[in-house]
Amino acid sequence: MKPSRLELWGGVEGTYNRVADRYIDQLVLSGHADRLEDLDLFAGLGTSAIRYPVLWERVAPGDLAAANWLWTDERLAGLRDRGVRPIVGLLHHGNGPPHTSLLDPQFPGKLAGYAAAVAQRYPWVDAYTPVNEPLTTARFSGLYGLWYPHGRDHATCWRLLLTQCRAVVLSMRAIREVRPDAQLIQSEDLGKVFSSPALRYQAEFENNRRWLTFDLLCGRVDRHHPLWGRLLADGLSPADLEWFLENTCPPDIVGVDHYLSSERYLHEDLDRYPADAHSGNGKHAYADVLAARVRAEGSAGIRALLQEAALRYGLPVAMTEAHNGCTREEQMRWFVEVWRAALDLRNEGIDIRAVTAWSLLGAHGWDTLVTSADGRYEPGVYDLRSPVPRPTAMVSLLRDLASHREPTHPVLATPGWWRRPIRLTYGHAVDDQGQIHEAPEGGDEMRTERWPHVRPVLICGAGGTLGRAFTRRCEQRGLPYRALTRAEMDIADLASVEYALDTIKPWAVINAAGYARVDEAETDPYACYRDNVTGPVNLADACAAAGAQLVSFSSDLVFDGIRGTPYVESDPVNPLNVFGRSKAEAERRIAELYPGALIIRTGAMFGPWDECNVVTTALREISSGRAVVVCSDDIASPTYTPDLVDAALDLLVDGEHGIWHLTNDGAVSQKNLISRAARMAGVKSRAVVGRPMRDLQLPAAHPLYSALASERGRLLPPLDDAIARYTEERKAYTRRVAEALRTG
Repeated sequence: MKPSRLELWGGVEGTYNRVADRYIDQLVLSGHADRLEDLDLFAGLGTSAIRYPVLWERVAPGDLAAANWLWTDERLAGLRDRGVRPIVGLLHHGNGPPHTSLLDPQFPGKLAGYAAAVAQRYPWVDAYTPVNEPLTTARFSGLYGLWYPHGRDHATCWRLLLTQCRAVVLSMRAIREVRPDAQLIQSEDLGKVFSSPALRYQAEFENNRRWLTFDLLCGRVDRHHPLWGRLLADGLSPADLEWFLENTCPPDIVGVDHYLSSERYLHEDLDRYPADAHSGNGKHAYADVLAARVRAEGSAGIRALLQEAALRYGLPVAMTEAHNGCTREEQMRWFVEVWRAALDLRNEGIDIRAVTAWSLLGAHGWDTLVTSADGRYEPGVYDLRSPVPRPTAMVSLLRDLASHREPTHPVLATPGWWRRPIRLTYGHAVDDQGQIHEAPEGGDEMRTERWPHVRPVLICGAGGTLGRAFTRRCEQRGLPYRALTRAEMDIADLASVEYALDTIKPWAVINAAGYARVDEAETDPYACYRDNVTGPVNLADACAAAGAQLVSFSSDLVFDGIRGTPYVESDPVNPLNVFGRSKAEAERRIAELYPGALIIRTGAMFGPWDECNVVTTALREISSGRAVVVCSDDIASPTYTPDLVDAALDLLVDGEHGIWHLTNDGAVSQKNLISRAARMAGVKSRAVVGRPMRDLQLPAAHPLYSALASERGRLLPPLDDAIARYTEERKAYTRRVAEALRTG
C-alpha cells in the first residue's frame, strides 16, 4: 500500500569489499560495529525505515552452522524496539566470505542459503536488499579492476553482474518461503551519460547498461533488448540470459542511488581536460567528466531520473541513497532538492515512496574508491571526528522533512554549486550538439547585491588575510556575504556595529578582524585591547541582541606552555604576553555576553593566497638564495588557512557554539614546519637556520609549547597533508597571478 506521505529512510554505509586478499569493513571504520547507542540517533531523526547491514561476511565468515548472530540480534531488535523498520542488506559491494566469491558458480545458491538463515532467525523482517548495487559492484570489480577479482573486461563484468542478480532471485525465493510477503527493495546507482555527437554511440551503450540490474530482474533482457547482441558477443550464452526470463523477480520497490558524480559527459577534445579525466573505449579516446561541470544544460537532475525509472518499470520507486560529498550547506541543498523532486512527482501521481539519508554516519575511503582502509573520512548526517557522533545541521533538516515542515536554514536560500556558474570548472560549456560555449563570468557572484532578499554572512575585517580567505570561500561555497573593512565598520565602535547589523541583517557574523602583531602589542597594549577585546565584545553584544550567530577567533597564545602536552578546550588559560591576555579576556567576556557564540582557537596560519605568512615569506627568501633564521625550539600547531575557514564555516552552519580548537593535526617547531614546506616545494631546506627562542630576543614572552588538540573533534587534516596542498595551490596561485599580470 502506498504510504500517505513521502517517508524519510536512513542508511548506514556498510560496504564490506575485498581488495586482493584484504577486506575493508565500513562498520569497523565508522565505529558503528561497537556503538549500539547509534540506534537512538537514527530513530531520533524521524526515519520510518533504515537500510541496515546484516552482512554475510560478518555474520557467517565460515560455516553457516557456526554463524554468530549476537550483533545482528541486538541491532535488529533495537531498531524494532525504536519503531524503525529495517531493510536488511546481505551483501554490500562484497564477494562473500573467503570460501566463495563472485567468480564461484555456486555463489548464488550459497548466498540464498544465508538469506534463508536470516529470514528464519528474523521472520518479522519484511524488507530486503540481498545485494546492493549489483551493476556498480560488477563494474568496479570486473571492468575497472579496483576490487576483487580485479577484472578489466566486459566479459568479467557481465559474469559478475549475472552472478549477483541470480543471487538476488534465489535469495528472495528462499526468504519468501519463510516470509511470503517480504519485499525486494533493489538498489542500483542510476547515473546518466551525455556526450558530443561523435561519442553518442558510447553514451547510448552506457545508458542502456545502467538499467541492466532492473532489466534482468524484471525479465526484460530478451532477444529484443538493445544489449542482447553485445552481451552474447562478450561471452554470455543465451541460456545465461534466458534464465532470468524464466525466473523473474521484479523489485517491489525500485531503489535509485544517485550522486552528482553519477552523471557524466564524454568529449573527444582531450586538450580541454586534465589527464586524469582521459579515458577511451578502444575506438575513441575521450574525456569522461562530471556532466554538471561541462554540459551546457547541466545535469539531468534527480527529478528526471526518478520519473524515468518509475515510467520505465511501472513500479514504486524510492531514492535509496541521497548524499552529496561536499561542504555542509551543499549536503543540505542536495538533500532538499531530492526531497522536493520526490514530493513533486508524488503530487503528479508517480509512486515515489521515500528518500534515504545516506549515509547517517558518513563514509571512509570513497575518495580512493575504497581501495584502502586509510582513505579520507566524509561526514554524513553525524560527524564521527568527535569523541561521539556529532550532529550536523543535517539532523535538524531531516527532522523537519520527516515531520513535513519546511526547513528554514539560511543556507538553503541559494542553490547548490551544480546550479551556479561556478560549476563550469573547465572554462567552457558543451551542449549536446557538440557546440562549445565560453563559461559565463562568476566572480563576486555571492555578494549581497546579487542576493538582495537573502540574509547574508557578514565578514568583519575584509581587508585582512583571514577576512579575504572567508570572502573567497563564501564565494566558492555559495554563501551570500557582505564583507566590510575597518573603514566601513569599526568593530570597536558599538554604534557602528549596531548600525551595520541593523542595515545588513546578517544571519551570521564572522569576526576576522583583530590585532595580530604579537610583539608590537607589548608596546601598544591599548590598540591591541581595542581590536581584540572591545571589538569582539561589541560584536557579541550586538549579535546576541539581533539573534545572529557569531564566530570569533582566539589563539594558542592564551596558554603558557608549561605542561608540554597539547592543550584542549577545557584547559585553564594563562597567557604570557599582552596579545595572549587580550585573547583570553575576549574569550571570557564573549562567553558571558553570548553563550551561543562560537570561539575558535587556532595556531599560526599559513595559506597560499597571502604573501605575509611565515611559510610563504620563508620560501620566497629561500628561493631567492637567502637563508632564513627561525625558531627551532617552539612547538606549536600551525594551521592551513583554507582548512581553518572551511571547518569554521561547517561549524557555523551546524550551529555550534563555545570554544573549539581548530588546527591541522601535528605539533612542530617553526624550523620543522618551514623545512617540510621547503622539501615539498622542491627548494633547499638547508637554507633554514634554526635558533633557540632565547637567542631571537623577541619583545613578547612566547610559550615554548602551544600545540593544540581537541576534546570536541579533530576536524582538520594532518599537517603534512596541508603542507602538500599548500605547495600545490601556491604554485597554481602564482601562475594565475602571473597570467593576470601578463594579460593586463
